[in-house]
Amino acid sequence: MPIDLTTDAAARDQLLEPGGDGPLVRRTILPGGVRLLTETDRSVRSATLGLWLPVGSRDETPAHAGSTHALEHLLFKGTARRSALDIATAFDEVGGESNAVTAKEHTVYHGRVRSADLPLALDVLTDMVTSSQLAPEALETEREVILEELAMAQDDPTDSGYEEFLAQVLGPDTPMGRPVGGTLETVSALTDADVRAHFAAHYRPQNLVVTAVGDLDHDELAGRLADRLAAGGWDLPEGVAPSERRPALERSLPAAGATPGPASAVVPHRIVRPLEQTHIYLGGPSICASSEDRHTMNVLMAILGGGMSSRLFQHIREERGLVYTVYSFSAAYRDAGLFGMYAACRPARAEQVVELMGAEIEQMRDHGVTDEEMRRALGQITGALALGLEDTASRMGRLGSLELVQGRYSTVDEALEKMAGVTAQDVRDLAARLAGSFTTRVDVGPEAG
Repeated sequence: MPIDLTTDAAARDQLLEPGGDGPLVRRTILPGGVRLLTETDRSVRSATLGLWLPVGSRDETPAHAGSTHALEHLLFKGTARRSALDIATAFDEVGGESNAVTAKEHTVYHGRVRSADLPLALDVLTDMVTSSQLAPEALETEREVILEELAMAQDDPTDSGYEEFLAQVLGPDTPMGRPVGGTLETVSALTDADVRAHFAAHYRPQNLVVTAVGDLDHDELAGRLADRLAAGGWDLPEGVAPSERRPALERSLPAAGATPGPASAVVPHRIVRPLEQTHIYLGGPSICASSEDRHTMNVLMAILGGGMSSRLFQHIREERGLVYTVYSFSAAYRDAGLFGMYAACRPARAEQVVELMGAEIEQMRDHGVTDEEMRRALGQITGALALGLEDTASRMGRLGSLELVQGRYSTVDEALEKMAGVTAQDVRDLAARLAGSFTTRVDVGPEAG
């Protein structure tokens, strides 16, 4: 059974998986409320480490949009003990790798190294998270880098189309609908004080989640982590109240204003570009990350547009030759979600392709899916999960997601069991809901003829 990570019973130390023939997974709450989750795997000679903060672009005010992403960049620009070059060199000289990701609901700093170099990776990443200088001159330089990053995304029709699709589904005037990286205007207006205030508000012990997977010792890592955070100046008092062991992650999301309807009736939101193809995003709101239907959604997406044997690929590309690329996708957050389909085609074919994409979900609603499609989808999902979890980075990410999003720990076998329990009727029922949830279409390409 899944283990709840949110109650008072989720105290100082929990054994989440006992080891033996499988992984040894432990969770410890350190002084100050810092949470450490590890999976020990002695079959590898590496380790992947992640430092997670439950703060993303949805936690910004409109005037400070982009500050979370800017802060992520600045943490690589130097601490009291290390220059920006020192931080980069630390991983390069041991053959490791490091990076960071800012998302709508979290930020994570991560590194992958040989297991012998895990203390080094921990020292560098904790130094960044606790002791970055956030120098004003670094902000001015990095601001230009971020503006180039935003410009690069705008030049890519798939990036700009997907960003606009998210905004339209989730609400362009809501925190969730705003771009993760901010805009040209908001990033240009960010001040040193804005970034420092954002850092002070969110980079605190009770918000920090550390996950690590690989050839490691949990107790040794816990001791080193507490030492490095204290060395960085963080106050780590004993006896943190249970209510402070997890940050308040519940957020409210205003409902998007678009009216659901059939796919063919959705009026496109156009981004005009001098392109040879029209890039189409079509979909609407869907289930959130904690929904019990999330396993059904995985199966539905696999059948609809998850590979070369999917309905979208076979019926629109293989049988009719209307596109080169077509697929379906979904995204889920704590209190919101969306589903969509993407295709790129010559402009004259766009309306036909949209009609066919919508028809595939309607076919699922009206006639269900076959036993063969269910078998293939379950095989695809379970196989991809098994292959992905051979990578320590994927497993590190899974631990962070379970802690920050699900709030409960379940084993891979339990997840696979849930997936295997999805029925064809479950898929049909969810398809019926999606077929009535089309709100948004985004076209990126030349003017409509």
